[in-house]
Amino acid sequence: MSSIETKTVNAIRILGCEAIEKAKSGHPGIVLGAAPALYELWANHMVHNPSKPDFINRDRFIISSGHGSALLYSMLCVFNYGLTVEDMKGFRQLGTLTPGHPEYGHAKGVEISTGPLGQGIANGVGMALAERSLGAKFNKGPLKPIDHYTYVLCGDGCLMEGISYEAMSFAGAQQLGKLIVLYDSNNITIEGKTEITFKDDIKKRVKSANWQYICVNDGNNLEEIGQAIEKAKAKTDKPTLIEIKSVIGYGSPNKSGTSGVHGAPLGAEELKATKANLGLDPEKEFFIDDDVKAHMKEVCAKLEGLEDERKKVYEAYKAEYPEDYAELEKWLAGDYGKDLENCEDFWATDGALRSTRQCSEIILNRAADYVPNLIGGSADLSPSNLTVMKKREYLSPETPEGTNIHFGIREHAMASIANGMYVHGGFRPYFATFFVFCDYLRPALRMQGIMGLPLIAIFSHDSIGVGEDGPTHQPVEQLASLRSLPNYAVFRPAGLAETAAAYCYALKSENQPVAIVTSRQNIPEVQGMGKGALKGGYIISDGEKEIPDVILMASGSELPLIEEGAKTLSAEGLSVRCVSMPSMDVFDMQSDEYKESVLPKACTKRLAVEAGSSFGWHKYIGFEGDTITIDNYGVSGKFVDLFKKYGFTYDNVVEKAKNLL
Repeated sequence: MSSIETKTVNAIRILGCEAIEKAKSGHPGIVLGAAPALYELWANHMVHNPSKPDFINRDRFIISSGHGSALLYSMLCVFNYGLTVEDMKGFRQLGTLTPGHPEYGHAKGVEISTGPLGQGIANGVGMALAERSLGAKFNKGPLKPIDHYTYVLCGDGCLMEGISYEAMSFAGAQQLGKLIVLYDSNNITIEGKTEITFKDDIKKRVKSANWQYICVNDGNNLEEIGQAIEKAKAKTDKPTLIEIKSVIGYGSPNKSGTSGVHGAPLGAEELKATKANLGLDPEKEFFIDDDVKAHMKEVCAKLEGLEDERKKVYEAYKAEYPEDYAELEKWLAGDYGKDLENCEDFWATDGALRSTRQCSEIILNRAADYVPNLIGGSADLSPSNLTVMKKREYLSPETPEGTNIHFGIREHAMASIANGMYVHGGFRPYFATFFVFCDYLRPALRMQGIMGLPLIAIFSHDSIGVGEDGPTHQPVEQLASLRSLPNYAVFRPAGLAETAAAYCYALKSENQPVAIVTSRQNIPEVQGMGKGALKGGYIISDGEKEIPDVILMASGSELPLIEEGAKTLSAEGLSVRCVSMPSMDVFDMQSDEYKESVLPKACTKRLAVEAGSSFGWHKYIGFEGDTITIDNYGVSGKFVDLFKKYGFTYDNVVEKAKNLL
């Protein structure tokens, strides 16, 4: 390591630690320990241009150990990404570009939000998968507009999380040779040494997952780190994990190598001692010396030249293959699927008796005809979820252009991989599993909502209608739970038209993920269903009075029950309004005037029917309303018997409605 490189690394270290000290909050251990690895990667191996950070063919970097955000921000500052020393002073403060964990869409250079440990590894798998698939579609011989690497920094905690096993196993099976994970191996967690809970042989684990393993014994040796990165880049048929042996809190005279430096500021005096120990002036604060700035100016000029070389390829591709280039630009812009509302064949219905998972299969395949960059699959359940695009190939190392994905039984990794694919750019991902298993991937759903990623989750087998599989597989509380997620639209459609509305809404969405929840059992088509479902809730039939005597509400498979009940009640002289509520989330977004037109306040006699928890319906039924719902875990049995047992019958709808009156 040259003297100026040493000084630059130490400047990165101290800048991050000063931000933490000023905030009185943060994680200095990783900043001090992992700075050399990141400097070497960013300065000498990664193709990126701080002055133009959005070029599609840049290399990607994810800090999976998102608690080390101060290290990432310090890198962005020193590498001239536009983050300033003043921004560093605002670390972890309200309204700044330097929040406690990296947030997508805030500071330039932050590729994706991270913090929940392990998800960053899966995000990296998704980015690497997107790079390979997009390249397989568009690259032509030596002209490769999509040709880059994905790098991830992770720690011991990331590798303890189960999602890392799932994601790495998938990546190894897919042979994602342009995925490189730098493992900051410092053997310390919050509670002490990792050996108290973590004795894995990482080398054996990594190799068994079909990864290349490389070890760097000195985390301060830039030359050794650089050689490892180049060796990793040369391995094209396997992803690589580079274990870099580091010292947490390196340079801190009294705290290095201890758990005390993991998640608390060094303290003013220890910070000064650390500066002195690293050869910096202990009295200077938030200071970058002129020679470091000059060095980084040279580094950034070199990086700009590397990006220029890739841009030349991009421009040559544009000239040689103008039609392919135009299509690539359209894929990257995400312009497909915006006009589905006006495509008659997309909305065509036939009145057939079918489950909404079958409706979903039909609409998904119609959507695939309009949206060529639709990509996705299921966690080993596609024959049950019915989530295969029938005109498309399966994705594999041999057919990287395929867009049906076998994710394997890896729900959490599946959703996080999809997040990475979307953020990379070029694809519109969907993913699927049984609805009851949405709990396995909840952390990734939450990140979608936080980042505003318009992904599509397809959850089949939506209720006690699962039947014989019993309470372990019967989603009861999942609808209410999923509806509670901010910025997440949950659709539970009742037929082909409402399923089309769910997909139409999802593919038009620009910053809201959508879950489409479908039934196992067949559901009769109900007249009146249609594009009104795009508003989340709408009237499908009505009585003669402007203000009805009673309002019946339902979603999904229970919609036919209220329609049949309404016929009997109407025959007895009552004015009955039936409201389909496929998406509470979307209905709540409508104007007050529209909501009043559907659910007038003057009508307080309201009955909600849904084969799930009552939680959430009370905002619509009020104090004088009632529900036919299920607030226990169900039992095993034929679904028709279960529906009778729990009151999901036409007779009970009529009785409950009369009781309200």
